[in-house]
Amino acid sequence: MDDSPILHSAGEKHRNNSTVLRDLIIGFADGLTVPFALTAGLSSLGSSKLVITGGLAELFSGSISMGLGAYLASVTDKQHYDTEKTREQKEVRESPEEEMEEIYRILCAYGPQRADVAPFVNAMRSYPDQWVQFMMDFELKLEEPARRSAYVSAAVMGISYFIGGLLPMIPYFAIHRATHALFVSIGITAIILIVFGYLKCAYAGCNRRQSIWGAVQTLCIGATAAGASYGIVRAVDSSNIH
Repeated sequence: MDDSPILHSAGEKHRNNSTVLRDLIIGFADGLTVPFALTAGLSSLGSSKLVITGGLAELFSGSISMGLGAYLASVTDKQHYDTEKTREQKEVRESPEEEMEEIYRILCAYGPQRADVAPFVNAMRSYPDQWVQFMMDFELKLEEPARRSAYVSAAVMGISYFIGGLLPMIPYFAIHRATHALFVSIGITAIILIVFGYLKCAYAGCNRRQSIWGAVQTLCIGATAAGASYGIVRAVDSSNIH
């Protein structure tokens, strides 16, 4: 019984989960950093209304931009995969001997001798579809994107960016004075960055020490971006630029 569809389904589920997690991390991390840095900079002007207006404008435009970027990247990956698969099918059909040598080269690189893998290589002639898939997996090392991955990737990236960016803005809705709201926003964002950095590393399989270091790195990146933005906006506001 051919269990390749089962194996393919399991592998596809694993890849999809990995892609969703990647988009979630990128979107949420950028959402925490970029809008927070902008609102921190605008808060130097002293108006919470200005911070909210500018922050929401960036938040919506950033979410749309991130979502579209993720969609286009997924579509490009799918097009690249389809193009390479079509080319591989042509090579298997028109140059089978050369493709068989490629299988020998791939398998022998793991240690077995040519005679050991010869039965497998010869048997592949009877399974052209699996032959092509073998070359895609082991020669080109390409993973087939899921059919709806582009839409899922766009939604995950855009929504996670929006949520990540909205959290640091919450104090500005409740506190009229922007400089006071900034300190509350810094506290909220610092906690989120630390927790997010730690969980991100822990999920990736890092030990406790590595996860703590990842949390510190994430916090430093956010603090650097916010500090730079705040300083630049304050410098421009105090200058004679009109």
